Amino acid sequence: MKLQHKILSVVTLSTLILGSCSTKKDAFINRNWHALNTKYNTLYNGNIAFELGREELNSSYRDDYWEVLPVERLQVTDEIKLDSEDNNPNFILAEEKATKAIQKHSMDIKDEERNPQTDEAFLLLGKARYFDQRYIPALEAFNYVLRKYTESNKLNEATIWREKTNMRLDNPEVAIKNLKRLFKFESLKDQEYADANAVLAQCFINLKAPDTAIQKLKIAQAYTKKSAEKGRYLFIIGQLYNNLGFKDSANYAYDKVIALNRRSPRVYMINAHLKKIQNTEITSTNKEDLLEYLTDLEENRENRPFLDKIYREIAQFHLANQSDSIALAYYNKSLRATPQEERKLNALNYQSLADYYFDKDEYKTSGAYYDSTLTNLVVNSKKYRNIKKKLDNLEDVIKYEDIVQHADSVITIYEMPEAERKAYFEDYIAELKRKQEEEAEAELKRTNAGFAAFAESQGGKQNKGKFYFYNITSLGYGRNDFKTQWGDRTLEDDWRWSNKARTLVSEATGTEVTSTGQNVEDLTDDQKFSLDFYLEQIPTDVAEIDSLRTERNFANYQLGLIYKEKFKDNLLAASKLERVLASNPEERLVLPSKYNLYKIYEESGSPLMDNMKQDIIANHPDTRYAEILLNPQAVLEGNTDSPDAHYTSLFKLYQQQEYLQVITGSENYISRYTGDPIVPKFEMLKANSIGRLQGYEAFKEALNYVALTYPNNPEGKKAEEMVSEQLPKLENQQFSPETDTASKGNWKVVFPFKIRDNEKALELKKRLEEVVKDLNYKNIISKDIYNLEDQFVVVHGFRSKDFALGFAELIKNNRDYRIKDENFVVLSNNYKIIQVHKNLKSYKAQILTPKP
Repeated sequence: MKLQHKILSVVTLSTLILGSCSTKKDAFINRNWHALNTKYNTLYNGNIAFELGREELNSSYRDDYWEVLPVERLQVTDEIKLDSEDNNPNFILAEEKATKAIQKHSMDIKDEERNPQTDEAFLLLGKARYFDQRYIPALEAFNYVLRKYTESNKLNEATIWREKTNMRLDNPEVAIKNLKRLFKFESLKDQEYADANAVLAQCFINLKAPDTAIQKLKIAQAYTKKSAEKGRYLFIIGQLYNNLGFKDSANYAYDKVIALNRRSPRVYMINAHLKKIQNTEITSTNKEDLLEYLTDLEENRENRPFLDKIYREIAQFHLANQSDSIALAYYNKSLRATPQEERKLNALNYQSLADYYFDKDEYKTSGAYYDSTLTNLVVNSKKYRNIKKKLDNLEDVIKYEDIVQHADSVITIYEMPEAERKAYFEDYIAELKRKQEEEAEAELKRTNAGFAAFAESQGGKQNKGKFYFYNITSLGYGRNDFKTQWGDRTLEDDWRWSNKARTLVSEATGTEVTSTGQNVEDLTDDQKFSLDFYLEQIPTDVAEIDSLRTERNFANYQLGLIYKEKFKDNLLAASKLERVLASNPEERLVLPSKYNLYKIYEESGSPLMDNMKQDIIANHPDTRYAEILLNPQAVLEGNTDSPDAHYTSLFKLYQQQEYLQVITGSENYISRYTGDPIVPKFEMLKANSIGRLQGYEAFKEALNYVALTYPNNPEGKKAEEMVSEQLPKLENQQFSPETDTASKGNWKVVFPFKIRDNEKALELKKRLEEVVKDLNYKNIISKDIYNLEDQFVVVHGFRSKDFALGFAELIKNNRDYRIKDENFVVLSNNYKIIQVHKNLKSYKAQILTPKP
């Protein structure tokens, strides 16, 4: 009996299980069987994978607190991802589980879903796709829930997710409209109400309506049950108030973030503290309190992960209070504490240091920090371009300051008495030896400490008692001791010779250098510590010293112009130019230096202005500068030897396409009229001629030079405008296809000639003009320079390629013309590219060469 009961029970249970597996029967057991399997099996595992994916996103995502935070912590790219692309494995698994739940457990009977868990599966499907940034498929899933499951209790949640997706697809207006409808017709739970308002806030931020976004965020933070969200929303409110200029309201929001304390992530609290400090104006009454506030933040052990930002804020405080040395120390502490991935903070610190040294007129140091700033900025961003322009301006300063420093050093030592010179180098050698001994001793201590620690470790103890070459500690110690004493030596004969340089690897460049930091080829051990070696390096030839003095004078003159024109630093400019005049300069530098000093004195209202004016008039009476000072309104148009007359003649040559003459003439007049206000005009004319003759890259380089050298002149501003607006339009080198002969457009017939055959080219141009007139055509004939060797005679204005080919055929075969010169037909746009980029060979290979 018992056996029969067991068998009967098993059969009955099997029947029930098999019967309940069907998704086509609308029975109580079927509905609950599939609902339980969906919820506690498939969806359970899918939700676990989904949460793992979100945790992975949160752990890898870093907020940029220098900008307004996004309402949702999600790293969004500009790409629209597709289902076929490589995606997050956790979200893929969540999607697979959701799909499996739908495929195996959906009970769509008479167009009605009988499994109450299927809408959850579609919701999980949409959320997994959303966080994987596949917004179009996610939108489909959310829309399906809203359309199919009208009685679901997940409709409000699905609507909110759908509008988040619309927002990500750059449809904030649609999201706002649908959420307002949701508020009007549906009753929402507190968390749903908070989430919906948070989405609205992000939409209004995207639409540049921060005041409305603030109101929505206030509602969201009041209704959310999640403290982390509350802290984030309040922090963003503070940021938005800051952007609107309401610092008191911003600080009120930051105080609320700080009041949350441990209920919200600490990162919000620390940044709220720092934002409050930034919003507070430093006065004599609050200076002590602010310093104490910052010190407390620095000394709090829980704030160690945020010391990089705290150090920067302390540096800003001390810099504002003119405690420069302390500020510089804290900037450097911030740089050391900043993780590599925090590139924006690194950029800010480097820029602050660069600006500090720039304001102190230490341009060489400033340039080094600007260079470091660039390495931490996004290439081609607006800030990157601004810093790059400033650094480019500093490059000439650094170059000329190096020339001056080198010349000063050599000349100073050359002018020393012999005994004083020897004493100088003896002290220098003694200092070198002292430093080398200190470094060797420190290295030895560090090495011994390392090996001692290793010897006490498990691995070190295992090596004790072993033969030397099998004992790691002994072997490492011996190798290090050899390296300390001899440096890196190649395994070769006579390796101990004294002329073998001791080499180390530079951490900065990865190249071998001597222990003094110079190139290994430069100095040997004997040379480094030899007094005679250094004495032999001092020039003894008077001509060589005179050459250094000439270089120094010219460098100081250039520095004077740079400081005057580019940096508007008249004090430093005047000191450089005065030094030129005090150093017995070449004649060509005397008058321009005096005139520029006169202009500086005039601008600053110095009493030295009248003295300099009288000096120029008295000592250089027949010069253009004296004439300008005596009669500023003088019109020198009648003077054929004036700079204006020379410029006019060169411009006429430019219009006649005599570009080589224009370039050489401009260089001559630039050198001749150094310091004259007309020089930028010659530079601009020269740049345009270079572009016509040498092409795009040379033109770009020449324009950049004009823009950077004369930034405050009309020509420099025009060059800057051309670099930013016109050059990008000329950059394209891709030829348009010319396969459709009947297509409309502007076509040309081009006859190539060598420059040496200019008479033949002019003769052909004349004949073509007669042909066009005889045929009653309206085409224009021109002679265009291509480069130093080639030129074109061009017939412009054909409506199609067929017309152009027909014209070429007509003048070739018609007995009245018989023009059989080599020619080719080209589309106008392609001819422009040929002239701009000087790539005729590429055009012929790509367009004119028949394809097999």
